[in-house]
Amino acid sequence: MTLTLYTFDWLPEFPRGFVRDLRVRWGLEEIGRSYQVATVPAHPKSTEHRKLQPFTQVPVIQDGEQTLFESGAILVYLCEGTPLLPDERKAEIWQWLFAALNTVELSVMHWVSMILAERVLEFFGPPPAADVRAHAKADMETKLTALQQALGDKEWLAGDFSVADIAMVEVLRVVAAEEALDAHPDLAAYVERATSRPAFKKAMADHMQHWQTADAEQAKRSTG
Repeated sequence: MTLTLYTFDWLPEFPRGFVRDLRVRWGLEEIGRSYQVATVPAHPKSTEHRKLQPFTQVPVIQDGEQTLFESGAILVYLCEGTPLLPDERKAEIWQWLFAALNTVELSVMHWVSMILAERVLEFFGPPPAADVRAHAKADMETKLTALQQALGDKEWLAGDFSVADIAMVEVLRVVAAEEALDAHPDLAAYVERATSRPAFKKAMADHMQHWQTADAEQAKRSTG
């Protein structure tokens, strides 16, 4: 049975390339698993979406009788026993997966949300005071410095490329997009290595094509 990946039907320009269905697309491409895409409305939220995901977020997958949300949980489910999550390295990979989503991402998104509050006021405002923003960035820099030290001269976090690297790189791409990885060249190189992988490139191309198709469908509806 073909796996179904749910994402939003349409979004404005600014989050495209960073919507978290991309993490799942990347994992699916890495393991060679085919899938189809279904959509839920970004606004207004629907009852059907809430049944799939109580917080009305994406991604969600349906795989036969299994429905699952949260990108980290989905990656673990899909990649269990594959080269991205082999049994002999499972504990170490889980450790770094949780570090990506619980430690680094929380700090990154705390800062990024403040940047977005200034840039996209209607979605994220009001903007915080400058000292509050500076404190958030300092906390993020502490996490990034620690991560760079832990990565050291390793190519990947836990031996060969794994789901932990997908999660961590997806977090760091947000930082890189804000040109905030300059002080962490090893992390910038790590992101470059990961996003040069064919599976990432295919996942990103399909992710962006989804929004382009959504734009065309929206334009068609608006013109009758």
